[in-house]
Amino acid sequence: MFGLGIAELSVILVVALLIFGPKKLPEIGRGLGQGIREFKKAGHEITKSLSEDSTPQIEEKSEDKK
Repeated sequence: MFGLGIAELSVILVVALLIFGPKKLPEIGRGLGQGIREFKKAGHEITKSLSEDSTPQIEEKSEDKK
């Protein structure tokens, strides 16, 4: 996962716990999770729309060659 080992992740978790506190940390994690989910969803939608848009152009070019 991004080239981070258990030791690095543990240090990051401890620092985040010290900075934000135990009450705020779940809210931050939830927000990050939702943000990542939305980012992936947008990426899939863009990929899907690009593949749908390019398919007719490929078919039209192959018909022109005939």
